[in-house]
Amino acid sequence: MGKSGVVADAAGIVAGYALDAVLGDPRRFHPVAGFGRAAGALERRIYRPGRLAGAVFTGVAVGVPVIAGVALAVGTRRWPIARGVLMAGATWTVLGGRTLRRESVIMAGHLERADLAEARGRLNHLCGRDPSQLDEAELARATVESVAENTSDAVVAPLFWGGIAGLPGLLGYRAVNTLDAMVGHRSPRYERFGTASARLDDALNLVPSRLTGLLTIAAAPLAGGSQGEALRVWRRDRNDHPSPNSGQCESAMAGALGVRLGGRNVYFGRTETRPFLGDGPRPSVPHLRSAARLSGAVGLAAAVIGAGLALARAAGSQRFRGARAALTRVGGPARSRRSA
Repeated sequence: MGKSGVVADAAGIVAGYALDAVLGDPRRFHPVAGFGRAAGALERRIYRPGRLAGAVFTGVAVGVPVIAGVALAVGTRRWPIARGVLMAGATWTVLGGRTLRRESVIMAGHLERADLAEARGRLNHLCGRDPSQLDEAELARATVESVAENTSDAVVAPLFWGGIAGLPGLLGYRAVNTLDAMVGHRSPRYERFGTASARLDDALNLVPSRLTGLLTIAAAPLAGGSQGEALRVWRRDRNDHPSPNSGQCESAMAGALGVRLGGRNVYFGRTETRPFLGDGPRPSVPHLRSAARLSGAVGLAAAVIGAGLALARAAGSQRFRGARAALTRVGGPARSRRSA
């Protein structure tokens, strides 16, 4: 991969982040939605209630966009402008930062007006909990937890993997995360079939979720919080969550906002009780706007990191080519002497 191609990746990450920050999700013909429909059709065709079928489903559904990303990256390696445009478009379509922040602010507005009916109807834009019996405090908690978790899933992780692996990283990560949302949750249908998707999603989010936690801690003063308190809560509570990754983000958010998250979550057909994260009061309306500010700051920092990782790939690629050329120069005469 040429240096110009990797530099185009970095420029594309920055441009794609800017497009998401200004425009939000594409309003029509969203590629992620199209992928979800295609994956749903594939699932209906090959579904069997076992892990092997789920692994085949995951391999095909993830492999196709990754191979497409590799092909596009190779095909544009000598065309940096085209490469940058592709990278910007892909970054824009896989990110969800502006939409996430907007939903938090919309929820805050409904709760400020004590419009619980609208607030309950809006919650499904953020998470899959049953909102029918939730009061203001529980709606606020669900929103803050969703903002914390999705800041990692929909912002930091795609930027991280885009920086690490370019187009294949962006498309592959979004495919895995979409599959996890579709089949990775526990249910009678997906208990075994969804295992491969869920485990792969966990693996790809190990580093981004921890990076999200650290960036949230660093940004805590923007929400009127203390970095020291956020760090203390994160170190104490991050591993209490049943998810290996969600607790990293939610505990840091709880510490940064000075609130307590966790408790009883009711989904459609099942109930989960989560451990408490943080020491403060339950979230309220002001915390929703603060969570949106924190999410925005974390996303901006992640875009810088993603672009930096792409530039680091350029430097590494250049050093590798230099070392290979040096070995070729040394090895050529040596072979000649041996053959003489």
